[in-house]
Amino acid sequence: MYGKAAAASEAKIDWDGREGDEGEIMQKIKTISNVHTGLPKPLIDPVKCCTIKGDYLYFHYGCDGQDDRGWGCGYRTIQTMASWLCYNWCQQKHQNRPAPSLPEIQQALVCMGDKAGSFSGSREWVGTFEASLVLDYFYDVPCKLVHVRGGGTELEHVAVEELHQHFERHGSPVMMGGDRDNSSKGILGVCTGDQGSHLLVVDPHYYGCQLQRTELQRRGWVAWKPVSSLDQSSFYNLCMPQTAKKSI
Repeated sequence: MYGKAAAASEAKIDWDGREGDEGEIMQKIKTISNVHTGLPKPLIDPVKCCTIKGDYLYFHYGCDGQDDRGWGCGYRTIQTMASWLCYNWCQQKHQNRPAPSLPEIQQALVCMGDKAGSFSGSREWVGTFEASLVLDYFYDVPCKLVHVRGGGTELEHVAVEELHQHFERHGSPVMMGGDRDNSSKGILGVCTGDQGSHLLVVDPHYYGCQLQRTELQRRGWVAWKPVSSLDQSSFYNLCMPQTAKKSI
């Protein structure tokens, strides 16, 4: 696991041509919690339905005043996952550790040696692998990475089964991304019926003023989506925080 000592001496980061204190950046954040609350299940009589356990905050484009449209969706999904860890992860030393800012995420990846120094302050994307490093770095939580080859059979069987097992055992949000479909998604649940499965998707691509959860749901920013609606020619990766308590 990675420590934060190397990053502690970095008080400020050059962000988009200006210096910004991470604490000041995070104070600007306007988020809403548990945006899936009240959303009806996609199936009347599902065979199996598993969802997230615990509270979280919804992070999306621009929620901290930084316009990251076109490149920041992975960072926002990491922040949503981190907020869940802040509220629910049992490690006492990491309780109340807020979700890291975009500059903090970039600096952490540089400090770990995963990225070159030029990565800080850039608009480079991050994916599921970087998410696993960042969550381990800030919260000491290991993540399971699952690669799902493209095609309906792989998605419906491999991804869906992995997600059912994850939400039953760990209950933490999952990050999903791919190649042709390279838009980061937060996955908060999975519901399976006789005719196929649906994923509970929280989409970080919303940009605008803060909306109530009912309006976010109405506009489809948090929604149950059929697995069949995913790009069948894209592979997908899943980043799954392993947060279940180990038996002694």
